[in-house]
Amino acid sequence: MLIEIRHEVRYAYTRPVFVEPQTLRLTPRRDAAQELLSFSMEIEPAATGETRTIESDGSEARVVWFDGEHDALRVVASSRVRTLRANPFDWIITEAGVSGLPASYPAEHGAALGPMLSRSGEDGEVGVWAEGISERAERSPAGFLNLLTETIHAEWVMIGREEGDPFSPERSLREKRGACRDVAMLFIEACRCQGLAARFVSGYSVHHPPETIRQELHAWTEVYLPGAGWRGYDPSLGLAVADGHVAICSAPDHRLAAPISGSYRGTGAGSTIEYDIDLAVVDEGGG
Repeated sequence: MLIEIRHEVRYAYTRPVFVEPQTLRLTPRRDAAQELLSFSMEIEPAATGETRTIESDGSEARVVWFDGEHDALRVVASSRVRTLRANPFDWIITEAGVSGLPASYPAEHGAALGPMLSRSGEDGEVGVWAEGISERAERSPAGFLNLLTETIHAEWVMIGREEGDPFSPERSLREKRGACRDVAMLFIEACRCQGLAARFVSGYSVHHPPETIRQELHAWTEVYLPGAGWRGYDPSLGLAVADGHVAICSAPDHRLAAPISGSYRGTGAGSTIEYDIDLAVVDEGGG
C-alpha cells in the first residue's frame, strides 16, 4: 500500500521565548514492514543547527536548535511510504521457551529485551487479568495476542483524548475506557506479565478510529517473537498490524516515542499547540 502523509505541528507562545533544542520523531521507519520512499521537513523559524540521530531503539530522529527569541514554532513533515506486510500472521516461533506462556526468552534475547520486559509494578490486577486470558488461549502466544487484542477492542470504550500521558494500565483495566495510547499501555503490561517483550509504537493508521473526528497520530503495540521479530497489535482497532499502519518510532516507554520533545524558556510565557494530519492512500497494491 502506498501512503502519503503530511503532519503539521504549530506551537504559539504568549510572548517571545528561547526555544530549547527539540527532538523531532516524525520520520517513518525503514524496516521489513515499510519502505520510506521520500521524506522532507519544513521548520519555521529556520533552525540554527540540525543533526539526524539514531535513537536507542534504532528509530531515526532529528535534533534542531535555535538562536534568539521566537513567538512561534512550526514543523511540517511530508512522507511517502510503501507498506509491505500484507499478511500479519506469516511467522513461526523458533525458540521453545516462547512457544508457550509464560514465555522465557534465551539469555541472549533476554539481555537485549530487558526494558521491554519491565513491568510497572503498581499492583497485580493486570497480571491476574492477563493470566485469565492466557488460560483461555491455552497458553499459546499467538492465541493470547489475538484474544487480548479482541477482548480490549470488544469490551473497552474508546475515547478521543488529545492531551495527557497514557492512563496507567490499572486505571484502563478498571475503567474499561481510554484512547489508543491508554489501551496500548494496558496491552504492553499484559504481555509483560506473561513474559512477552512489548513496546509502544507511534505512527499513523489508514483505519480511522471511530472515536476520532479527524486524522490523528495513532498508537499501538509491538511484541517480540523469536522467528517473527517485532509484530504489531492494535487493540483500539482490534487488528494484528499489517499494511494499514505506518510506524514512526517505538520505545519501551511512551515518552521516548513522542513526536516532538523539547522545552522553552520565558518568564511568564505560556504556549498552545495545534496540529493537522493529512493521510492519503495513493495505491492499495502491494510490493
